[in-house]
Amino acid sequence: MTWILVAAVAVVVLFVLLGFDRNRRWRASPKQFLAIFGLLLAIPSMFATVPTGHTGILTLFGEVQDETLEAGLHVKNPLMQLVVMDNRTQKAEIITSCFSSDTQEVNVVYTINYQIEKQNAMTIYKQIGVNYYDRVMKPRIMDVVKSVFAKYSAESLISSRAALSESINAKLKSELSAYNIIVVNTAIEDMDFSDAYTDAVEQKQVAEQKKLQAEIEQAQMILEAKAQAERKQIEAEAEAKVAEIQADAAKYAGEKEAEMNKKLGETLTPVLIEYYYAQRWDGKLPTLVGGGSMLPIIGEGVLGDLTNPAE
Repeated sequence: MTWILVAAVAVVVLFVLLGFDRNRRWRASPKQFLAIFGLLLAIPSMFATVPTGHTGILTLFGEVQDETLEAGLHVKNPLMQLVVMDNRTQKAEIITSCFSSDTQEVNVVYTINYQIEKQNAMTIYKQIGVNYYDRVMKPRIMDVVKSVFAKYSAESLISSRAALSESINAKLKSELSAYNIIVVNTAIEDMDFSDAYTDAVEQKQVAEQKKLQAEIEQAQMILEAKAQAERKQIEAEAEAKVAEIQADAAKYAGEKEAEMNKKLGETLTPVLIEYYYAQRWDGKLPTLVGGGSMLPIIGEGVLGDLTNPAE
């Protein structure tokens, strides 16, 4: 603040001196207002305004002063120049051409969010200047992106995109920190391969899809054939089981009928047969056929009734 007092004293002295005429008599004169006008002209250069999110750096005849100004209004030496450094998070976009490990060209759009270290804004201005992005950041970003892309094959670039981005981000943080620049985050916005390579990839994908489809269809046919064979086997086994059950049932029925006939035969005594005959005789004499000896002809119904008395 000393220079303000000196300037005020100088204006007062100049104002008084300009009031003397040739006869050394002092009186008010228009010349005196020149000093006041000069002071008014110097007033704007006595104040400095630093916007929010910025840091002010003062220089005197090109030499950086050992102080920085925070955001707000400040009083300064009119001879000092104010340089404003943006310490907010900024975004930059890089469009560059890279080559993969198998020499395939890739056009890359890469973005980075960054900010300078506020406490080292004066150091950045001294060593690099306000154009630190073009002088330091852009060349380093392009070099890192190209070097990392060169470690991957064209085919693996897409599948390894996350690992690729992390590798670039870590390397940029390490290198730019040496320049007092903070890497907030980065992103690979786009990767564009040549038309020839894109066509080749599409053809390969189509071929792989057709192969996969053929394998699926073949597997499905095998499953269907196996299922059909199993169904036939199950049907054959079922038919065999049914035939076996039917044969067992027929055998059982035959055995049962034979057993019944056996028991019935055991109960048919001559007396019982005569009884059944008498019960079912219709009162007619049998017809006699023959020559010397006559034999009665008995109808089939009678014998059937006698052999099956239950009917």
